[in-house]
Amino acid sequence: MSRRERGPEPGPGGAEAAAEDAEPESPDQCLSLLPWDRFSAWLHCVCVVGFDLELGQAVEVIYPPHSKLTDKEKTNICYLSFPDSNSVCSDIDHWPPPVPGKVLQLPIMGLIMKLRIPTYRDKPGTAPIVQNMHQADAQISMALPTVHEVDLFRCFCPVFFHIQMLWELVLLGEPLVVMAPSPAESSETVLALVSCISPLKYCSDFRPYFTIHDSEFKEYTTRTQAPPSVILGVTNPFFAKTLQHWPHIIRIGDIKLPGEVPKQVKVKKLKNLKTLDSKPGVYTSYKPYLNKDEEIVKQLQKGVQQKRPTEAQSVILRRYFLELTESFIIPLERYVASLMPLQKCISPWKSPPQLRQFSQDDFMKTLEKAGPQLTSGLKGDWIGLYRHFLKSPNFDGWFRSRQKEMTQKLEALHLEALCNENLVFWSQKHTEVETVDLVLKLKNKLLQADREHLPVKTDTLKKLQTHINDIILALPDDLQDILLKTGTT
Repeated sequence: MSRRERGPEPGPGGAEAAAEDAEPESPDQCLSLLPWDRFSAWLHCVCVVGFDLELGQAVEVIYPPHSKLTDKEKTNICYLSFPDSNSVCSDIDHWPPPVPGKVLQLPIMGLIMKLRIPTYRDKPGTAPIVQNMHQADAQISMALPTVHEVDLFRCFCPVFFHIQMLWELVLLGEPLVVMAPSPAESSETVLALVSCISPLKYCSDFRPYFTIHDSEFKEYTTRTQAPPSVILGVTNPFFAKTLQHWPHIIRIGDIKLPGEVPKQVKVKKLKNLKTLDSKPGVYTSYKPYLNKDEEIVKQLQKGVQQKRPTEAQSVILRRYFLELTESFIIPLERYVASLMPLQKCISPWKSPPQLRQFSQDDFMKTLEKAGPQLTSGLKGDWIGLYRHFLKSPNFDGWFRSRQKEMTQKLEALHLEALCNENLVFWSQKHTEVETVDLVLKLKNKLLQADREHLPVKTDTLKKLQTHINDIILALPDDLQDILLKTGTT
């Protein structure tokens, strides 16, 4: 069986934002669904892969038959498929749609799972977990948190003396390999790494379970070019040799919570990495920019000694990462906010003003008085860390998102400025051609507000529609008929 993941549009205003506001299906809507509509909301298709001793694996059947797969996707499915007897389809076809933000009850193979579909606004550690089942939930077999959540302390326990350095590596988008004994452990560790820079979004690629059959295998194992900005989780011992040139490697044993305080494992240089029998640890030549925070290590060690529940340890660790990331990002947020034009610069009769350009030098100058030292006691080369970060995919993704948000805010303020003008009075002082042009531009503004999910109040949109109607009614009958039927140009 293959599941083809199709992620939401990036940033605010994406397709997921629209889905989040969607109303639950009515009975009439349910009746109007075509066969396989519910199924396709969860799974793209089911593939039957034949295992021929001479020809190898081949996709023999795709169901539903109208599903589309590229040749590359078919090849990946062939390599990743194994014969099994599970038949996970009638139940799935009756599942409700996976609307972001909704808590769902999903029957599957005699079980009922209760879970919440995450939204793009969710931040790791802050999303509500599906717990506290009521009496009406007596039939629930299991309750799952959002997919963003992992047991952070359990994942980092084998290397938690180096969590601060790992935070820096993830923040900077450095190439990182996690070598683990099982797919579950590699996947959980990769997801823990990605989530440790929350509320920043990790903008590079990450593969919780990467295999030699992956289509990017040659690209990631070649020595003719530098490794890309990606986090790989692997289990095959073959990778200890083929990925030995990667700059940062984490080797973990079985993820278990030891009964005693874990022994401190020193950072090892890559030249000491053996092919098959390397001991757990972090292999890198990276020198952290920030001084090590001994307090968090002591706090977690004390928790192990006192047999503090792993859930509590994870809360402590996640709060530590959150505060560290916020201390780092607040100066950037403050500087980027200063690039926003003043509201008094917005004229209803001119296009919205542009954001000012991001200047690395200007930003660095703000750190002396408004840097991370205001919220963090950590010492070290913060300036060097920022300079490195500004070259990373994580900065590029974060800045593009903020740029989009502020541009949408400017568009919304411009629309509000238009609404506050007496547009009918303006039209009476201008030619019919100019008035028609204004009406078309205002209609485009309404469409833009809906299409881009601009942060505009409903009352503002209604007011603008009223302005449009009043202007049209003041025109001659022939123009009224045309404009009432005309959409946009």
